[in-house]
Amino acid sequence: MRVEDIRDLFAYNAWANGRILAAAEGIGEAEYTAVVPGLSHGSLRATLVHLLAAEVVWRQRCLEGLSPDRLLGEADLPTFAALRERWAAEEAALHAGLAALTNAVLAETFDYRTTRGAPMRDTRWKLLVHAVNHGTQHRAEAAVALTALGRSPGDVDYIVYLRQ
Repeated sequence: MRVEDIRDLFAYNAWANGRILAAAEGIGEAEYTAVVPGLSHGSLRATLVHLLAAEVVWRQRCLEGLSPDRLLGEADLPTFAALRERWAAEEAALHAGLAALTNAVLAETFDYRTTRGAPMRDTRWKLLVHAVNHGTQHRAEAAVALTALGRSPGDVDYIVYLRQ
C-alpha cells in the first residue's frame, strides 16, 4: 500500500461521509434521535457519532501515536450542528496527518492500546484501510435510515466516487 492509495481512500471516505451528512442536514430532532430497527447503534445520531468517533480514534492512533481511552459519545455531540462542526475539524486534522505521511511510516508496525487499555500491535496501512472500511458499514446503515425518511444520500459506492 502506498501513501497515494491511502490518501485516495480517505478522499473517497470524506466524499461518502459528505453525502450522508448532506442528506441528514435539516433533519428534525425526533427523526435524528429515534431508534431505527437495524441500526447497530440504535439511532441515526448514535450511528453518525460512532462513525465520527471511530475516525477520530483511528487517526489519533495511526497518525499521532496516541491511544485514546474513550470514544466520543452522543453527550459530546448532542446536536447535528455540533456533529457537523466536529466533523469539519476532524477532516482538517486527518488531511494534515495524511499530508505528512510517508510510505515508510505507512508500512510500519506499531503499538497502541484499545480504549479499554488492551495492548495491540498492527501495521499502520492496514488499520487505515480498516478505518475506511468500518465507515462503509455505518454509512450504509445511515443511508438505509435516511432513505426510509425520504432523504436518500444516493449511491455512496467507491466506483461512483471514482467516476465523478
